[in-house]
Order: sequence, then C-alpha cells, then structure tokens
Amino acid sequence: MNRLLIVSNRLPISISRKNGDIHLQRSVGGLATGVGSFYKSYESLWIGWPGINVQKKQDDERDRIVDVLQKEQCHPVFLSPYDIKHYYDGFCNNTLWPLLHYFNHFAEYNPKTWQVYQRVNEKFCDAVMEVVRPDDIIWVHDYHLMLLPQMLRERLPDAEIGYFHHIPFPSYEVFRHLPWRKEILSGLLGADLIGFHTYGYVRHFLSSVRRLLGYEHSFGEVRTGTRVVRTDLFPMGIDYQRFADAAGSTPVQKEIARIRQMYGKRKIILSFDRLDYTKGIPLRLEAFDALLEKKPEYRGAVSLVLVAVPSRTGVDSYQALKKQIDELVGRINGKYGTTDWTPVSYFYNFLPFDTLVAFYSAADVALVTPLRDGMNLMAKEYVATRTDGTGVLILSEMAGAAEELGEAIIVNPNDQDAVIEAIEAALAMPEKEQIERNRTMQKRLMRYDIEHWVGDFLTRLGDARAVQVERSEQIITPDIREELVADYATGEDRLLLLDYDGTLVPFAAKPQKAVPDDATRKLLEALSRAPGNEVVVISGRDRYTLDAWFGAMDIGLIAEHGVWIKERSGEWRMSEALSDEWKAEIYPLLELYTDRTPGAFIEEKDYSLVWHYRRTEPLLGAQRAKDLKDDLLHLTSNLNVGVMEGNKVIEIKNNVVNKGRAALNWVTQRAWDFILAIGDDRTDEDLFEVLPPEAYSIKVGLAPSRARFNLVEQRDVLPLLWRCIECDRDGVTTKKKRQGREKSLIESVAPG
Repeated sequence: MNRLLIVSNRLPISISRKNGDIHLQRSVGGLATGVGSFYKSYESLWIGWPGINVQKKQDDERDRIVDVLQKEQCHPVFLSPYDIKHYYDGFCNNTLWPLLHYFNHFAEYNPKTWQVYQRVNEKFCDAVMEVVRPDDIIWVHDYHLMLLPQMLRERLPDAEIGYFHHIPFPSYEVFRHLPWRKEILSGLLGADLIGFHTYGYVRHFLSSVRRLLGYEHSFGEVRTGTRVVRTDLFPMGIDYQRFADAAGSTPVQKEIARIRQMYGKRKIILSFDRLDYTKGIPLRLEAFDALLEKKPEYRGAVSLVLVAVPSRTGVDSYQALKKQIDELVGRINGKYGTTDWTPVSYFYNFLPFDTLVAFYSAADVALVTPLRDGMNLMAKEYVATRTDGTGVLILSEMAGAAEELGEAIIVNPNDQDAVIEAIEAALAMPEKEQIERNRTMQKRLMRYDIEHWVGDFLTRLGDARAVQVERSEQIITPDIREELVADYATGEDRLLLLDYDGTLVPFAAKPQKAVPDDATRKLLEALSRAPGNEVVVISGRDRYTLDAWFGAMDIGLIAEHGVWIKERSGEWRMSEALSDEWKAEIYPLLELYTDRTPGAFIEEKDYSLVWHYRRTEPLLGAQRAKDLKDDLLHLTSNLNVGVMEGNKVIEIKNNVVNKGRAALNWVTQRAWDFILAIGDDRTDEDLFEVLPPEAYSIKVGLAPSRARFNLVEQRDVLPLLWRCIECDRDGVTTKKKRQGREKSLIESVAPG
C-alpha cells in the first residue's frame, strides 16, 4: 500500500515542557485512542497539532520538536494561542460541536472565529504540502478540518483523499442554522470518500448536500458537476485484543482486587465519560438519585463510580457543567451517604489505561447514556474487557454504537423511568443471560475491530478513486475536443442529434422558464445553415411547443421522446401507430399523488402523461416518485405502456417508442461522415444505444452512461458546438478537409 498521511487536529502524542526538556505523552480522545493504536503498523505519517505553544522565533525548539516527532511517525502543525482560542475553543467547540450534536442553542455564530477556522485549515493544508509525496493516500479526520479536503483537492487534483466524520451529522433542519453551511459542505466534497459511523449520519449529510448545494445523489454517490464523491458508513471499531488481553494482565488483576476490596460486596455501576454536555451526566445522576429515592433497598447495596475526564476547561459551558455535576454528586452523597457507604464515587481526572481496564472489568454494570454521541468507543471497550462474559451494558439509543450493540439494554436517556428500569434489570440479570448477550457482541467487535475498520475504509477509498479515474477518462479533455472538432470539420455529411432540456438549455425547475434564449437560437441557426449539416432537436416536450420555438428553422424535430417526428420542411407524423385509451386508467392515480405532494403537477401530451416533481420538497418528491413508480408498474402490467423515470419526472408512454427508435429515421438515411449526439437524461440512453460505434455520443454530467464521453456541465455544451462552427469556417480546417479528400482520392486509385 502507498504511504498513508493521517491528518487530524491533534497528534496521538502530546508534547509538554518539563524542566526545559520536551516530554511526550499519549493524547486523550476517541480518535487518538482508536487510530493511534494502529497507525505505526503502516508506512504512515500523522499530521496534527502537538499540543504545545512554540513562538515563531523559537526555531531551535521547533526543530527539536520536528525531530522528536519524526521518530514517532508524526509531523507537527504549530498553532498559536490565538489560533487555539478562536479556532479550537471558538469555532470548533462553540459552533460546530454543539450544532452537530443537536445542541444548537449553545452554538455561537461568530464571523471572527469562522475566519480563523478557515485560516487554520489552510495551515494544515500547507503542512500536508510540506511532506506529501506522489501517490500518498491522504486521510483527513473530523469536524476540525471540514474545509481541508477541498483545499487539498485544489492543490493536488489527482490525490487520493478520504475524510472521516467522527461525530454526529445532524438533520438538514439543524445544519441549515450554520451561516457557512455551503462552504463546509463544499469543503467536504473535495474528498473521494466521506465516511460516517451510521447510515443516519450519511442520510443527513446527503440531504443537506441536495438541499443546500443542489447536487443529486444516487446509491451514496454525489455528483458535483466536476466529480463523483462517494459516501458510506464505517462504524469505528476498537483495538479489541488489547483490551481483552489487558483484562487478564497482572497489573490489571491487582487493580481489580483493590477496587473490589474498596467496594466490598456492593454492585458497581460504572459511568465513564469526558466531561461534556452531550454525555448526559446530570441526567444520569438524577436517575440514580431517583432510583435510591424510590427503591430504598438499593441504598448501601449499589455504588455509582462516576469518572469525568476534564475536557475543554476554557469553555464557559463546560465550566458550568462541571459546577452542576459537583453539586449533584454532593447532594446525592449528602442525602443518602452513611459512614460506611458513599453512593457516588466521583473522579474528575484522566485514568491510566490499566486503571481504566480494571474499572471496566470490576464493574457489574456500565451506564453509557449520552444525549448524542457519534459512536462511543467506551461502550465497546467495556464489552471487550468482560472476558468471563459477565457484566451488563446499558446504552443510549442516541449513541452510534447502539446500532451495533443491540444486545445491550438500550434506553432513551431522557426517559428517567426507563433508565431506572434498565438499572434494575441490569442488576437482576442472570449470569447466563449476561454471558449470552456479551458473547454475541464480543464476536461482532472482534470481527470489526480497529484494523478491520481502517482496512475497510482504505479499500473503499481506493475503489472510489479508481471509479473517479475511470470516469475522468471519459470526460472530454481539450485533446478529445479538438479531435471531435477536426472530425466535424472534415466531414461532408454530418448528423447532429441534440437533446433540449438539460443539454441545449439548463434544466429548469419550472418547465415554462426553459424557453430558448438568443444564444441557443443563434447556435441552432448557425448549425442548420452549415453545408452538409442535418440538425435534429430531440425533446420530451409536446410538438406544439417545439413548433412554436423551432418551427421556422430548417431543422428536424422529435417530440414526446419519440412519439412525433418532423423532418426538415415536412409535417409532423407519428413514429408508430399509437393509442391513448390507457390514459383514463392512469390519470386518477397521478391526480392522487399530485394532491398528496405539494408542488407536483401533471403534464398531458398526445400519447403520454408526465408527473413532474421538480418543485416539490426534494426528499418528499423522491419518496413519492418511488411509490408512484411502484404503483404504476403494477397498474400498467397489462397495458402496452412503459414507465420511464427522467430528471425529476415520471413519464408514462407507449412501450414501442423512444428517442432511439425515432432517431433511427435519420441515422439510417445515409452513411454519415460525422454523427454527434448529446443528452443528459436517462431517456437519452436509448439514443446512445442505436448509434454506430464511431459516433460521438456525449452524456452531460458524470452519471454512468452508454455514451462514449461525458461533458462535466451543461454550460460546456454550447461552447463545444460553437467551436465546431468556428473551426469549420477556419481556412486551416478547410485546407485539412481538402487534404483529406486528396488523400482519399490517391488511395482509391493507388495500385494494390
């Protein structure tokens, strides 16, 4: 595998000063713990902030830090106290963190911190550029660096870039509050693959992309106009074996014995979290208080071990939370405590690894009830340490881990009665049931551990990049464009088959606004006047509309996706003998769906019905379209009609007609020197299919297609056609054409 560059806000190693010397210690946090356990097994380099402030003038110390970190496969990004205050404490933790966790009432929208966030992301980009090599895989992590993928893409267009989002991605209704929402989404779309812990986060992200940027998505692929970006879920695993093995080690066993001696025969309920308002610690304490109040038999029989790891101590909301927790613990202990029993054992500090594993192993119950959590690796760690199979996990349904650990007792952390019932059930659960539940979860966690998670993501990233490269090879490059233009200019008999909506003109939300403008009319007139050209405009629109727009031009027309045909200077005729009697059965169903879908409307043509949903709420329209299509397929099974899905439309028409069959009326007329067909819709695939292999068939957009080539955007269509016209008028091209004819003549009379 190529070298892996991991980019995150913090390095897995923090640096501090002690007596003038540089001191290294392991960083705290889910990303540092999870990814930090494997990265040295790869040829990798981790780029991030080392946790220390170094003045710009302290070149010697900077160089020392770079050298020390290089031995640890790390590279530093030096941030100033100002950066940390406004980027990390400011935009990251006072804006993005609360918003993305649904605590939007805590979010601050400060343009100053946003500007610093942008600038720090650029610093990280500069740091990557300092060390990046050709063919490096770049893996960006988390919400601190949501602008970085696009920044890297602009500097490294061909790089393989992945991004993983470690915290929740909220619904569109929450995310839309962010003033810089479009910039954040555009930043993420610089990646080839964007990963999330759960499908819900993927769905929310795609919804925001569709509503805010207007990019369509299909099967997790977002088409941005210039690229295709994949999204998928990758539930992060843990270093399972490390926790399982540690539980049986001598130091941990000694610590377990000490803990058990401390609590005697009492049941231990463990609550272990970073101190954060998303973790629901006050609600947990209140539920424990209510349990002791309602069920006196638990007094003296159960102890809650509350470990709160200090976090973001400089943020006001965290200071207020610390004070609230201190007061709750004091109140519970004062209310129920006795000389030989303290209800809540409260530890406000970071626990060393062996001590943490000992508490996991000693606890009878783990109470993990965050109000919102991207994954929650501590729930998985607790299960991994239960080597004898005993112990009960109580897990919030708001944690991403709940989707994998369904054998835990799943609760709504806001439902105090449910939490109390869960604690009672956990304390009373028979050992046999505990073992059955835990063994099932352990097998799952062993299979999808941290190494599997990394391998899965990197494999999918490689696949995404390969698809990107494959599709980019079909995009019309300047060389391909000039080859097309030269072939056009040397051809004497040329057929041009041009779709209308989404090809000659932009796709319009309101059909009546897609009237051809002066530029489109001038182009079609210029093409139709060029000697040897046969121009055909193909559309799903009715013949009366096409006649009004183009009837005076010397061009061919195809209406209603092939039902009606009009050759130059001719009259409209049907391509096949058709009936419209089926409409009476279909129309009521379309009316029903129109009434149920605000913004939808029905368009009736001579031999087809079209249900438009381009003006509806996007997700509702897509769901209604899916349901309508299913109903129509059932209803039309005995009718000679087909259901065709286009760009925000569902059309019902006779099976025997399509754009391809209609276009054959021109394709088969003669041996054309040059054929060009351009379209953007699924309906154009029938057209591409009937063309000879040498024809220039072009799909507008990056969707998979039968066409030979892709144009990235609709706005590229008219310049390409104008280029053909200009080249045809050019004397140089005329000379090429003459030379081509002379060469053909020589070859035809040459001996042999």
